[in-house]
Amino acid sequence: MTACALLPLVEPVSWIVQAALLLGVQSGVGAAARRVPLARPVTVALQVLVTLVLLTLVFARAHAFAGLFPGPDAFRFFADLLERGGNDVGRYAIPAPLSDGIRLMLVGGVLVIGLLVDTLAVTFRSAAPAGLPLLALYSVAAGLSDNGVEWLWFLLAAAGYLMLLLAEGRDRLAQWGRVFGTAARGPGSRPPGAAAPVRTGRRIGAVALGIALVVPLGLPSMNGGLLDAAGSRVGRGTGGSGTISEVSPLVSLQDSLNVDEDRQVMSVRTELTDVTDLYLRIVSLDEFDGTTWKPSKRSHTAVPQGPFPTPPGLGPGVGRTEVGTTISTADWYGQDWLPMPYPPSRVGVSGNWRYEPVGMTVAGAGGQDTRGLTYEVRSLLVQPTPEQLAGAPRPAPALEREYTELPDSLPAVVSRTAREVTEGAGNAYERAVRLQEYFTLTGGFEYDTEVAVGSGAQGIARFLRDKQGFCMHFSFAMASMARSLGIPARVAVGFAPGTPQADGSVAVGLRDAHAWPELYFEGVGWTRFEPTPSRGSAPAYTVPDAADSSLPDPARPSRAAPDQPSAEPSRSESCTAEERKLEACGGESPQAAPPTDDDDRTWYVVPAWVLAGLALLVLPLAPMLWRMRIRAVRLGAHGRSEAEAAPYVLSLWDELSDTAWDLGVPPDESLSPRGAAARIVRLGRLDPDAAASVHRVADAVEQVLYAPRPRPVAGLADEVRRAVAGLRAPVGRRTRLRAVLVPRSAVRVVWAVSAWWSGVRERVAGMRLAGRRPFRQRG
Repeated sequence: MTACALLPLVEPVSWIVQAALLLGVQSGVGAAARRVPLARPVTVALQVLVTLVLLTLVFARAHAFAGLFPGPDAFRFFADLLERGGNDVGRYAIPAPLSDGIRLMLVGGVLVIGLLVDTLAVTFRSAAPAGLPLLALYSVAAGLSDNGVEWLWFLLAAAGYLMLLLAEGRDRLAQWGRVFGTAARGPGSRPPGAAAPVRTGRRIGAVALGIALVVPLGLPSMNGGLLDAAGSRVGRGTGGSGTISEVSPLVSLQDSLNVDEDRQVMSVRTELTDVTDLYLRIVSLDEFDGTTWKPSKRSHTAVPQGPFPTPPGLGPGVGRTEVGTTISTADWYGQDWLPMPYPPSRVGVSGNWRYEPVGMTVAGAGGQDTRGLTYEVRSLLVQPTPEQLAGAPRPAPALEREYTELPDSLPAVVSRTAREVTEGAGNAYERAVRLQEYFTLTGGFEYDTEVAVGSGAQGIARFLRDKQGFCMHFSFAMASMARSLGIPARVAVGFAPGTPQADGSVAVGLRDAHAWPELYFEGVGWTRFEPTPSRGSAPAYTVPDAADSSLPDPARPSRAAPDQPSAEPSRSESCTAEERKLEACGGESPQAAPPTDDDDRTWYVVPAWVLAGLALLVLPLAPMLWRMRIRAVRLGAHGRSEAEAAPYVLSLWDELSDTAWDLGVPPDESLSPRGAAARIVRLGRLDPDAAASVHRVADAVEQVLYAPRPRPVAGLADEVRRAVAGLRAPVGRRTRLRAVLVPRSAVRVVWAVSAWWSGVRERVAGMRLAGRRPFRQRG
């Protein structure tokens, strides 16, 4: 019931059916283990083992022994899947798609919480502490969900917890004897209802639920810190002109490039004739603290109603064209910043948005995001010439100082490589172009989205050494190297040009997520470069005008088929916008491609696998489990009244006889109880104390069999235990082990089944005879 609070977080919600089935198996195993009964730690260990087997069957069959038992490969796969799930949680808005990683987190989390609750409330019979894991599960769901029905999930969770407390209370009251009630009622009074404790418990539960739901409505709201719904995320401020403290514009760029399904994020319509320049910029990262690149903390103001100010550094002599773009975002894409072409000159958007003038970005405030939003952007297509960039004067000292700052921890290999690559270049523009060509042409770098992201300055050094990475590595490295050469640089994150559609729009998907460096040239402003091979397009002002050049476009992939499999996520990943326009890209869409994940396609066979695994586990142990269960029932029974005395004493005698049989003393039904006791003492080689216990049990049996009124005998179960201990003492370890694992007395099950079947056959035969009409002779 508490897990229902997680339903609004993910679509589709089919995961909860799977979780319920697995949770039912887990709880059933616990119930069976307690009924045997097994020791409490053994019960919990058995449930943990079954839970691991269940998760392995559902998520990691291909990595397990015999597809059932988890090994090192399975645990490594679980760790990788959990990491991917955590990245998916950080990347997707609510409701998130049901990826394998998220499904493992949901199903595994429900199983872990269910195991904790079952252990506390049932195995250790303490229901009150079981509310803590339930509260943790509900708190996670309530903290993430924002659909206005959190009260319903709280009501379900609280009702389930109160039912748990009520069940425990009834169980404890049952141990006291008859439940006390109210005073006797007269003849005309109403019939008695529920017992007083039950009615009182219900009233307390109803009052507690009402207080929990109503009181928070009257309390003053608390904002900030952990109580703030948005924490310190960007766009979650009060909507004033203050500073937005922190932003995570693209939490996991690598996972966006590696998603199994390239979900469409935006649909874009633009006045651009060539969409290869349609980069949608979210925000720029202009601070490098030695650990990561991040945006500066700056003040935000109201979005200008008219034209935006001229972009920083853009002079009057540079060619520019104003173009219009209409962007519609998906309902699930909740970005806090508006993806826009740079530099924007006017934005028309509804909602609570704020403008940051230095970076020329627009951020949401007061919970505003891009989910299901349509907005219009007028932007400038700046077209500088190589001559204008080469002749750019030195920027202002303050700007140069801010955007060329590097941490002291930056390895020397970064600046040394930058100087080697740009040796002989006459100006900042030529140095920038050589850096771009180094990454796309001459440096031997490979585009690979599977490379570990790395962190900090050492991550850049590893990338320059290994020469494998994706856009984050290329952009961070080029920006750092440019700064080491005195060129102001920052990193922009957003989306590369998407795929043109037949209706004239451009579809932008998750795999179009991208990062690129922006370098500053006085008189032109912030200028885009593209150092990542196989991604986006190189700006025209960075490509030499050499018609006879045999060198390929540095930002476009080769059309020749590679000898080795590509590390790129898909064929469409490496298609240029022109090829997409001409429909020259092969491959089928993710929707048309047949599913390849066997776990998703055949998860419905998991219950069959579970039953088969449990059968393989339980069948060899069935005699032992049956014997343990019978022993617990016999020794745990009570014979306090005269009516209960005979069944109780006879069951204890059966337990003593069966234990002697398991240890090598077969029963002799022809002997009296006293004669059978003497035989057990003799063949079992019992010591005097154990022999006395056997005889006392035999005396009790004769008393209940032959006395006119059988009397209860106190302490008889302890006598049986002492006799059993005496029987075990003289035998060897092998005999004791055989008595536990393969008890001879388990054959009584076969005898009982045979007797039951004979009785059934006799009853059926009797019914047939009774149904026949008697023959009457006619005269």
